[in-house]
Amino acid sequence: MHYLAADYLAAEPNPIVPIWQELVVGTIAFAVLCFVLMKFAFPRMEATFRARVEAIEGGIQKAEAAQAEANALLEQYRAQLAEARTEAARIRDEARAEAMNIKTDLLAQAREDSDRVIAAGREQLVAERETVARELRATMGQIAVDLASKIVGEVLEDEVRRRGTVERFMADLEGEGIR
Repeated sequence: MHYLAADYLAAEPNPIVPIWQELVVGTIAFAVLCFVLMKFAFPRMEATFRARVEAIEGGIQKAEAAQAEANALLEQYRAQLAEARTEAARIRDEARAEAMNIKTDLLAQAREDSDRVIAAGREQLVAERETVARELRATMGQIAVDLASKIVGEVLEDEVRRRGTVERFMADLEGEGIR
């Protein structure tokens, strides 16, 4: 065994067991690398990550604020639309009521005008009837006097007698017309 131990010492280093100098240099290099990373790189990376998180959260807050503002504007629009519809319905109802009032007024005025025209026509008819009756009496009276003169054989020139005769004749005619 002794032989084996001597061979072991004289032989090349074992690849599984590290050399102590490399371990010291590797440890110092790792410590320096960690120090540099912690001192300079990690704070910058942390600041970058924080900035991104703040930007994302700010964007989300801005989006939420914009959404809230859009919802408020939508509600305001809906309220204005409902108010406009109510106003339109009110104006429509007022217009209908005004149209009915105008229609009623026009119908009343038309009735008054037609009643006035009918009354004027009746008055004119009565006046014309009286005029025709007077003319007819005068004509009939003259014809009756002429006829009576021919029948009686004497001239009925006296105005009073003529009028009395005409009145009797007209009364007889009206009496017969009524029957």
